[in-house]
Amino acid sequence: MLTSNEIPYWAGLSLDRPRVMGILNVTPDSFSDGGRDGGPEAAIEAGLAMAEDGADIIDVGGESTRPGAVAVPPEIEQDRVIPVVRALALAGLCVSVDTRNAATMRAVLDAGATIINDVSGLTHDPRAAALVAARSCPVVLMHMRGTPATMNAMATYRDVVAEVRAELLARVEAALAAGIARKNIAIDPGIGFAKLPEQSRALLRGLPAFTGLGYPVLIGVSRKSFIGAISGEPRADRRLGGSLAAAVFAALRGAAIVRVHDVRETVQAFRVWHSLLE
Repeated sequence: MLTSNEIPYWAGLSLDRPRVMGILNVTPDSFSDGGRDGGPEAAIEAGLAMAEDGADIIDVGGESTRPGAVAVPPEIEQDRVIPVVRALALAGLCVSVDTRNAATMRAVLDAGATIINDVSGLTHDPRAAALVAARSCPVVLMHMRGTPATMNAMATYRDVVAEVRAELLARVEAALAAGIARKNIAIDPGIGFAKLPEQSRALLRGLPAFTGLGYPVLIGVSRKSFIGAISGEPRADRRLGGSLAAAVFAALRGAAIVRVHDVRETVQAFRVWHSLLE
């Protein structure tokens, strides 16, 4: 058992157990819940409810990054997310923001967000890495090839685990070179982003290759297409069972954070799992 001095921390959170990041999309076109929490008032209420249900982090997004999604101007993205971020931060919640744009990163950090979650691994905006370094904030570097509009055409790998690991490690090295502190970096292999269903399955099975890099690993499997491919369920909002199974599997493979739509159910699953281990 780890002593208190050996337990890792990231973004002020002890990683002695898997942490749950709740997905709060303030968008009209996300793949699973587009429009559900579209207005600021509804989104704030949903974020507070996630925290009540046990979410450790609320991840607010104002731009859909589903396959085929069209980029949203940063000004529109900021109009969507800043009121939500400010209210949740004032309520004392740990807030991350899912954004690729440096201007939005700056604005949400000023509004009280503490974590930047960038699906492009700080490659989309050339100003992003320097901003994150200057603000000394925790950051999630995710692996993705291309953009949401082009990534499905780039899902070609000889060895998906080895190639994603190498490409993600290159993003880590670039972040370190930009002055981002090692302690602030978490990584995400990007399940479903430029990955076909079988490639996503291989990445989950190969998670120790990523946890072995020494950075907290975030995994987002909730409601994704590979679960639909395995289960035969075409509707994303009917993939709760598969999402829970994949989240627990990822945690068993060493994931430090799981990013989910269904917070209450995921927290319950983790509590039961941990209780059975005692």
